Formats: sequence, C-alpha cells, structure tokens
Amino acid sequence: MATHDAWALVCRLFAGGTPILRAALSPRESAALPALGQAVKPTTLDQRFVLCPYCHQHRAQVWGGGRRGSSCQCPECGPVAVEADDMAALALDEEWLRRKLRLALSIESRDGIDALGDGVWRLGDSRCSPVLLARDLIRLWREPALLDRVRVAGGAIRVITPKPRETRGAPFGPGVEWLALEDRFAFYGGGISFIGMPGEPPAPQASDPRTPVKGPFSADFRWVTLPEGPHGPIRLTEAQAAVFDALWSFKGEPRTAEQIMRRAGLDSDKPIDVFKVKARDRGKPEAEGPLVAYRELVETRRREGLYWMPCAAAEVSALA
Repeated sequence: MATHDAWALVCRLFAGGTPILRAALSPRESAALPALGQAVKPTTLDQRFVLCPYCHQHRAQVWGGGRRGSSCQCPECGPVAVEADDMAALALDEEWLRRKLRLALSIESRDGIDALGDGVWRLGDSRCSPVLLARDLIRLWREPALLDRVRVAGGAIRVITPKPRETRGAPFGPGVEWLALEDRFAFYGGGISFIGMPGEPPAPQASDPRTPVKGPFSADFRWVTLPEGPHGPIRLTEAQAAVFDALWSFKGEPRTAEQIMRRAGLDSDKPIDVFKVKARDRGKPEAEGPLVAYRELVETRRREGLYWMPCAAAEVSALA
C-alpha cells in the first residue's frame, strides 16, 4: 500500500500547487514519504503561522523565538510549544512529475514542455495527440481557448488533471480524452506508469530497456550506448539522464547552462557537474562511463557558455 499512498500524496500536492506542513500529513502519507525519493523536497512556509502541534486542527500565529522558545495560541488548546519540526514543510518537485509523465506516455523528448498559463502545460505529443497537464479541470472548462491552442486536425487531445470531487464520466466533448491523474497513472519503481484502458494497445516499448531508441539513448535516457565505446550500454543516474534529456529536447541548438539545468530540474551550475567522478570511484567503469559519454556527445563553447548535443540535431534531420 505504500506505493498507492505515495501516488495519492503526489496527486494531492500537485492539485494544491503549494507546499504543505509535514505535520499536516496523515500517518499513511508520512509512512509513504521514503518511497517518493526525489519527487518531494523540503521547503519553508510562512514562519509566522503553524498548524497546532497538539490537535493538528487549527492554524495559529507563532510567538517568541528567543531563549524560551516559540509557542502558538491555539483557539482550542491554548498556548502550545512549537518546535522546529512543527514548521517543517515539503513540496512536490513538479519538474519531476512532468518528466515522468512524458516517459509514461512515450512522449518524444525533442518536443519540449510548454507552459500555456498558470497551472497548464503542454507535455508534447503521444501517438500524434497533444497532451495537456493541468492542475484544475475547471480551468480548462472556463478557458476552452487553451485546448484550441494545441488542437490539431484529425487528432484528439489528451488532458491530464486531478479528479474533481463531483465529475463523472467524460467531462469533455468529442476529440478530448480525459486522463484522471489518480486513476490512469501510478507510482512504480521510482517513476510513473500509465494504466491503459481494457482493449487499449500498449505504448510501443523496446523489449530491452537499454536499447537505443532516441539516438544513442534508451527511451527513458537511463542508458546510453556509444558506437565505439568499450563500456557497452552505460547506466546513468537520474540526474545525468535528466541533463541528456534536456539537451536532447533542444534539438542540437546551443543553450546556456542555466537553460539546460532549469529544464533538467537540477540545482547544479553546469551540465558536467553531475558527471564528475569522485576520487573514490576513479577507475570504476560504472562511474567513469557516463563522463566518457558526456565528453563524446556534448559540444561546448566555453567562452560563450553554450552547450549542445549534435546527435539530437541529426535525429531531428532524419525524422524530417
């Protein structure tokens, strides 16, 4: 049940769009946190208010902070001492969510992710159908122009949103397929899997997850195979895969380190930072292989601070 609770928490955080106090989590949600890994991250909220540490029912103003510590005045419980853990909060890494949903739907990374408005993103195309991710289904009802912006002739639109409380059946008309986030996707093995409807053909996938599908990369960018490399298929960390995924999405066009790392959803300053080999790992093929791949596949203009991946441009030309 931990994975089910973990996915329910992801959906709750995405629907809310704001961080929540750890103290506001249910016992099952707290138990599911370790399974989420990088999907959630610690953050801070307004330190002037806190959920009452005693009853967890009322939001109260925080007082003090000196040698005597802090406290809050709960309308039910009266004065209650406040510890640092009572103000700890966490937030969903929404870049992680968007990347994993793209992988679950086999969306080509070269399409990129486009923000269409507050809480609405175009994830790319799945089976020739544009895919929208929205925080609120009602927003799309009120602003149908958002659907018109991505509509293509002869193709349906796939819309992913959390489930509203009262919506049943198909909330949109013909030409729009609704995928409820809670029901049509699941948390699995550190990623997200898509749950197809009965009779729906599965998305095409390679029988071997290491098989190159996007240039030298596997479908999820976790493996790279160099044409003349001695390492064979090279396994990448999630951060390294995110960098290659970001570079691929720019279709071989030079981009700054800031643009690449922002699209990858990482805090490092430069792409090569996540490929550096620690002293204790020198000489180990599993540690040095990703760096070899980076140096062979990524071109740089250091003076201008630009990076690009020529094989991504070659793949685009081949598909044109």
